[in-house]
Amino acid sequence: MTSVVSATNLGLTFKTNDGDVVALSDVNLTIEKGEFVSFIGPSGCGKTTFLRTIADLERPTSGSLTINGQAPERARKDRAYGYVFQAPALYPWRTIEKNVALPLEIMGYTSAQQAERVKRTMDLVNLAGFEKKYPWQLSGGMQQRASIARALSFDADLLLMDEPFGALDEIVRDHLNSELLKLWDRTGKTICFVTHSIPEAVYLSTKIVVMSPRPGRVTDVIESDLPGERPLDIRETPEFLAIAARVRDGLRAGHSYEEAL
Repeated sequence: MTSVVSATNLGLTFKTNDGDVVALSDVNLTIEKGEFVSFIGPSGCGKTTFLRTIADLERPTSGSLTINGQAPERARKDRAYGYVFQAPALYPWRTIEKNVALPLEIMGYTSAQQAERVKRTMDLVNLAGFEKKYPWQLSGGMQQRASIARALSFDADLLLMDEPFGALDEIVRDHLNSELLKLWDRTGKTICFVTHSIPEAVYLSTKIVVMSPRPGRVTDVIESDLPGERPLDIRETPEFLAIAARVRDGLRAGHSYEEAL
């Protein structure tokens, strides 16, 4: 398999007025092409920070990180990833299609190219027919799907998702989890997904990265052997529950490490 993200002894320390804050410490991780990798851990453990280092929004202070074999800065300039934030972050004065097209406008695509890509990505996230609506006319779940369409519009192979469904109710979240798995299957993209939910991490992922409280370390990397076809009721199976138990144990182990310090 081809390595998309490779971190070796990665560390990141923030300088603050109150002293140094170690956000990430000695992170070693490889993410292969086509994997769906979830990051889970307590608040403040560095999940989002790690995602931001991949996106070149934060710079590591030690170790090395490559995206497609290149430095994160080069990968950013090459538009190697799409980023979906916790909130949809849609401009209220732009229609949904104009929001989705925004990266394409910035990147200099022609009007015809924009229209073709917007149509394709709107179809992918099941928002066809809502192109002329404004964000305030859509539900929270539909707004987040528009945000995903925007991240997919320029067809980057890597999709970074920072708790995209965390603010949604459980019914909508379940539906979007199912839709995201179908989207991943159709596109073959590599996905890095931050979550606080053990069931969500297990349901979605081919690999689950468990992180300790700050300073963020990887305490376990769990390979999932669940089938690719995952109806929601798979969450009641012994295989699913066994993986969830291992994730829970990894989270406990991380807290034990913190207490030992």
